[in-house]
Amino acid sequence: MVLFMAILLDDIEAFLARTPAISATRLGDAALGDRHFVHQLRRGRRVWPETEKKVRGFMAEHVDEQTAVAA
Repeated sequence: MVLFMAILLDDIEAFLARTPAISATRLGDAALGDRHFVHQLRRGRRVWPETEKKVRGFMAEHVDEQTAVAA
């Protein structure tokens, strides 16, 4: 379980580094309606698979939007 959350957090951190217009607070709010999500994840919050799916969906959608704008 810990590895699962570490991988998600690593992916979130990489996403935030690639998209400076999106803060950790904005990501949590937009993906889950929870402004504290990333901060709490950094401190060891556990995540349900459904929550991970929502966060990954938001990140994938935003990356797709960025790709379309750049093209």
